[in-house]
Amino acid sequence: MLPVLLLIAVTLATLVTPHASDLGFLLGAIPPLAVLSYGPLATAVLGVLVITSLLVPLTHLDRPGDTDLLTIAFVALLSVFVSYVRSHRDAQLDTEREIGEAVQRAVMPPLPERVGDLRCVGFSRAAQDGTLLGGDFFDVRDGPYGVRAVMGDVQGHGLAAVRTVVALLGAFREAALDQRALEAVAARMDRRLVVDSSGVRHAELFATAVLLEFSADTRTVRVVTCGHPPPLLLRAGRARELTVAPGPPLGIGLLGVEPPKEVTVTLDPDDCLLIATDGLWEARDTAGRFYPLPERLAALADTGTAALPDALWEDVRHLGHRVDDDASVLVLTPERSPR
Repeated sequence: MLPVLLLIAVTLATLVTPHASDLGFLLGAIPPLAVLSYGPLATAVLGVLVITSLLVPLTHLDRPGDTDLLTIAFVALLSVFVSYVRSHRDAQLDTEREIGEAVQRAVMPPLPERVGDLRCVGFSRAAQDGTLLGGDFFDVRDGPYGVRAVMGDVQGHGLAAVRTVVALLGAFREAALDQRALEAVAARMDRRLVVDSSGVRHAELFATAVLLEFSADTRTVRVVTCGHPPPLLLRAGRARELTVAPGPPLGIGLLGVEPPKEVTVTLDPDDCLLIATDGLWEARDTAGRFYPLPERLAALADTGTAALPDALWEDVRHLGHRVDDDASVLVLTPERSPR
């Protein structure tokens, strides 16, 4: 829009100014400016208008030197070429971005609103701009052993962590169908990372994770944590961390170390569970204080579970806490069907 406005302004000025030949230099700047906003066709049209303005006697600009006119014409042609290159590059970037987003959505598709008797809502925001998927992941799956959910946080963030996220999600989705015990699901994910680490030179992959398994009537939930912050239980307007037996992170090899212990928690009808990654737990304000997630969750309890993840994210920003890592939140609410 700026090149068009500049062309109109300079043209009007030349109509009212008898000695406006110096404005030719301003007209010559229009094609390069057009490169910033327009494609090659529009840039060529503006270039033709500029050269025409220099040759029409009415504008009082028909007296530039041959060198000046040739220079402006060359700049106009060069601008058309640069505009073509930029447009072609932008089209390639748009295509690559669409492909990247499609791949990332295939890896971690949008969370269904309901899985079995469990309502699900969550968000994941990558620390690296331009990516939908970073080092955080979550999933909720129904299977022969009940509804199972996982949230994890891979070492590092950004595109470098996506490969590990893909491997862990694949391992979870298979193990959730095959393994009867929740600890065995964690062991399968751990083995996946150990194998991947052995295939990469000087690589040491690890991840934290929390796994949940809801009973068929959603009256109880089994929890296994592997180096991850425990879930928060929101009950009657109050929020507290579940008391769980912390296990080692995934990827260090659970053989030979104390395996994670499963803990069973009884749920009331109106309870909901919230799991968050370190990006939210470790968000700091200007004084270096951590974001008080349990207290803020209780304060936002009246928001409603469907809007709770977005409300928490806005609350973090409102309180001035800075999030430097990937941040994800998963809210799971049992809704028992009548039997």
